[in-house]
Formats: sequence, structure tokens, C-alpha cells
Amino acid sequence: MTTSGDIPASSEGFVPSVLTGPWLEGLNEAQTDAVTSLNGPLLVLSGAGTGKTRVLTSRLAQLVASRAAAPWNILAVTFTNKAAREMKERVFQLVGPMAEQVMLGTFHALAARMLRRHAELVGLKSDFTILDTDDQNRLLKQLMEAEQIDLKRWPPRVLAAQISSWKDRGLRPEKLSVADAGDICNGRGLELYSQYQARLVRLNAVDFGDLLLHMLYIFQTHPDVLTSYQ
Repeated sequence: MTTSGDIPASSEGFVPSVLTGPWLEGLNEAQTDAVTSLNGPLLVLSGAGTGKTRVLTSRLAQLVASRAAAPWNILAVTFTNKAAREMKERVFQLVGPMAEQVMLGTFHALAARMLRRHAELVGLKSDFTILDTDDQNRLLKQLMEAEQIDLKRWPPRVLAAQISSWKDRGLRPEKLSVADAGDICNGRGLELYSQYQARLVRLNAVDFGDLLLHMLYIFQTHPDVLTSYQ
């Protein structure tokens, strides 16, 4: 959990103060230390079912209620939609409507939100469509048929999985070589990846992997955008 946003945490009206509240009730000593230690980064290591989510939500509530950070300057990231919903609900119960101003969600949900603000930097419009798996496979099938790829030998889902793997590793087409791509689709995997990405731009669309890939590219090539979130 880090502070982020366009308005600094020390902006007018948000002067840090020491505060205790219901979010501290029932916490053990180690959890309380994690929640109330607000100066600098903090790493919490614990196993499943040991209260990590509760510590995070309590710490978030402590940050907001103690005015250590403005709610709109807080970024909270989770892996699942379920965890994001639970965190939002818990924080709202603890600090009220101020919780609505916290940027909280999964990596992909937050990336989508950011990408809509900066879509033009990757050739998209802010109202881009997010393709699901079926849409992705249909589009790849069209491209593969046009290139006369044997779909029985190379089903679109195989190429889709490879493209997703490349994107998960932050690899845009221009970062790959033919040798890197291997023999997928008879050695034409990289060419099809490039065609696929170009078609997505023309359609004003992205797939799930693009949400992170595009924002990584934007952060790497536009330091001003990165700075605005730090």
C-alpha cells in the first residue's frame, strides 16, 4: 500500500495527527504495530488466514482517519475482485464516505482506470473495449486464416496463450525477435502478434494483458505520467 495521486498527502486540510479508533480493536501486538507504523514503507509477511487483509484495511483506515494521507492519495492494490470488494466495504465501515476517494482495486482494474486517462499515448481512445477470451480467439482466428495457418495444428487459443505469456513478461512485439518467438504458428508467431496488436488499435480495443502492458509502456516512456502517480 502506497500513497499516490496528484495532490500531496500534506495538502491543506490534511495535517497528520495521532489517532486511535475501532479499526485497532481486536488486533494483536504485531498487527497493531503494522497498522500504526505510518512512517516509511512496511512489509507484512504472514500465512493464509492470519489477518493480512484486516491489517491492510485497518492501516488504510488509520492513514485516512489520522490524516497521515488524504484518501485520494492512497493506492491499494489486490489480486482478486473479491478482495477488492471486501477491502472497500471494510474501509467504508471504518471511516465512512472518505473511503470512496481511495483508489482501490485489482492490478488490472486500476490499470484499466489509468489507461482510460492516458489511452492516446498508445494510440487508443478513452472508450476502448476490453476483449474477453472468446473475442480474442475469434480475432486471432481471422488473422491466422488470412495467413493460411493450419488451425488444427495451431488452434487460436495456443497463440493466445503465447501472446498472453509475452505480455505478462512485459514484451511488446518490437521487444521480441523471430528467434525469441520460436516455431509457434510455423515460425510466424511474432508476425501474428504484431498484426494482432495493430488490429486491436484499429478496433480501439485491448485484451486483458494489454491493461498492464500498455501502462508499463506509458510509465517507461512518459516519466511525467509515472511521476503523477508516485
